[in-house]
Amino acid sequence: MPTEITVQGTSSVRHAPERGTVHATISYEGPSMQPVYDRTARDLAAVKESVIALHTDDGPVTWWSAQDLRTWSSRPWNQDGKQLPLVYHAQVRVDVRFRDFTALSRWVAQHTNETEGFGVGRVEWTLTDDRRKELLRQVRTEAVQDAARRAQQYADALDLGAVRPVAIADAGMLGSGMARGRSAEMDLMAAPGSAPDVELAPDEIKVSAAVDARFVAG
Repeated sequence: MPTEITVQGTSSVRHAPERGTVHATISYEGPSMQPVYDRTARDLAAVKESVIALHTDDGPVTWWSAQDLRTWSSRPWNQDGKQLPLVYHAQVRVDVRFRDFTALSRWVAQHTNETEGFGVGRVEWTLTDDRRKELLRQVRTEAVQDAARRAQQYADALDLGAVRPVAIADAGMLGSGMARGRSAEMDLMAAPGSAPDVELAPDEIKVSAAVDARFVAG
């Protein structure tokens, strides 16, 4: 009677990021709505102008987006429990994707230094869609090959001869009680906002895959 062998194969690869998306906000607050709104709108216009200049066919910016300017008010309390006068707020989010990380650092430094209401929440480092698909295909293939090698090693230890595959699935989908995990994943690094004139240096992105496989031998 053939012996059943169930294994999990894994593979991972690292690749330098190819895109960096700056997630920034422009915001002000104050005792009167109109000045707060005007200052936010003024800074937004300056930021958009700088982005448009970089968003050309061969330019460092590949995509950008600016949300509608949002306003609201709040009435804070002081430490003695007394309610204070209204505070008015205005904020807009701006997302800018760069292919040139030196240009990204310069753009962030420029607006951190020159645009009072500008702040960076995070920088998201990613691969291009084509590169991501290429690497996922690679690690999935290698994960299957890893599973086959593992199964053959077990079979060799028992002198069962060559193994034959009977089932393969994304990790956790064979119903064999094996630990469920993501079949393929990417570890994307997000850097916090950096101080002016600091070169942003992203870590490599890790792309991984795991498969469950069932073989028989003997």
